[in-house]
Amino acid sequence: MTRDARPERIELAEEQVEITKRVVERGRVVVRTRVETRDEIAEIELRQEAVTVDRVPLGVSVEGAPTMREEDGVLIVPVLEEQLVLTTRLILKEEIRITRRSRTEVVREPVRLRSEQADILRLDGRDASESLSENSTCKYSVDE
Repeated sequence: MTRDARPERIELAEEQVEITKRVVERGRVVVRTRVETRDEIAEIELRQEAVTVDRVPLGVSVEGAPTMREEDGVLIVPVLEEQLVLTTRLILKEEIRITRRSRTEVVREPVRLRSEQADILRLDGRDASESLSENSTCKYSVDE
């Protein structure tokens, strides 16, 4: 081939990118905590129950043992005894009447509560040109 007939040679170039990372300190944070206390009154309703027992003598003859029963909120418990008479028979000697009463009272008791406070101070990093902001103080509160 002649010189004119040969193709021209074209050199191609290629660019490549290389990406790396480095750590840059942009700032620091200082956190201090402190505990504050306050006195408050804790309030709750407490219920108490009390019973009274009344013995009611009856002396009534019965054929069979009566069952325990409740009438108007009063629990009636029959008490029996056998008596010897020509034959035995059940005598309802007495009833025990149990009355239940409840009452509610409000109890107030002083309590001491604590809450924790956090003061945060942002400091500039070593590379001040890349600092996000000037020194600032933030205050956060978390109650226990």
